[in-house]
Amino acid sequence: MPEASTRKAAARDKRQGKSASTQAGEYVHEEIEHVRHGQHGVKNTRQAIAIGLSKARRDGVPVEPSRSASKATREKAGQDSQAAKKTTHKPATKRSAGARKALKTASKATTARKTVGKQALSAQASKAASKRTAASRSAAARKASTTKGPAVRKAAARKAARTRRQAA
Repeated sequence: MPEASTRKAAARDKRQGKSASTQAGEYVHEEIEHVRHGQHGVKNTRQAIAIGLSKARRDGVPVEPSRSASKATREKAGQDSQAAKKTTHKPATKRSAGARKALKTASKATTARKTVGKQALSAQASKAASKRTAASRSAAARKASTTKGPAVRKAAARKAARTRRQAA
């Protein structure tokens, strides 16, 4: 179950007109924090992201699976979306216990640093971005700028200028 603060943050994002992926980002962030605090382990960064997206879908955030997603991922996303529409949630006790045990027994020793540390998340983001075209990334940035307020836009412009100066 997502924390109340995560649900509030996602609801705030929705009110502000932000995209479904931004709303789902709140759930992914929560999951990453859980792993960092040792509540459970994960095999890799992508698993932590997948768990967060699943939570978001089950909470009613309309996040579509990527175009390159496998058939199994698409089916899981459909199940999660259907689960959001149900009024009563009574998961199978044995399945829940098995899933919980698998996450709890996943290696925690290296998890926090190697799978959800800043470098691991940065590498995952870079890898995901490299699969997209420059035009696609630019369009996404342009779309994102419309939901930012003037202060955030100004800060982003300053950062971009600083980055350009460093590159030159």
